[in-house]
Amino acid sequence: MELEKLLSKMETEGVLHGGSEVYEAMTAVSGETRLLCGQLNNGVYTDEQIRQQVSHIIGQELDEGFSLFLPFTSDFGKNIKIGKNVFINSGCRFQDQGQIVIGDHSLIGHNVVFATINHDFNPINRSTLYLKPIVLKERTWIGSNSTILPGVTVGENSIVAAGSVVTKDVKPNTIVGGNPARVIANLEDKLK
Repeated sequence: MELEKLLSKMETEGVLHGGSEVYEAMTAVSGETRLLCGQLNNGVYTDEQIRQQVSHIIGQELDEGFSLFLPFTSDFGKNIKIGKNVFINSGCRFQDQGQIVIGDHSLIGHNVVFATINHDFNPINRSTLYLKPIVLKERTWIGSNSTILPGVTVGENSIVAAGSVVTKDVKPNTIVGGNPARVIANLEDKLK
């Protein structure tokens, strides 16, 4: 299946049924991406070489302000959109079948997990995958060891404290933390 058709089906249907043509096509792309990530993580590269390899993995040309510290893994790769001047620290894991969008000037700490997939609750149908995007608006900061779950949007300028599990949308200009993450403070109060 052509990649554009696969991405379109994944976005419009929001579900992958185990054994289906779409599921098999996704699995093939996933295999290629995991191979590319393995190669990326097992070499020594300049920042420019890392930027080029990540551009190849995600299918998007990245700007010179993009920076990534290895290792990095992606389950699918082709459903990641990265803005300008984004920094991703080491150990991050992107499960991007549902789509991950990272806004300009965002910072992502060590060992952050973006999970865009849920499995069916019925044990007989656990191979069915439900896809929902994760969106980071501009100038977000995701603290180390945080997990962002499917369908979450983190509003512009917001901060997710280290070690948080974000299950719901984060309003703009807020600081959230905990498991599940809750509002800790309003960003404007910290800027006074």
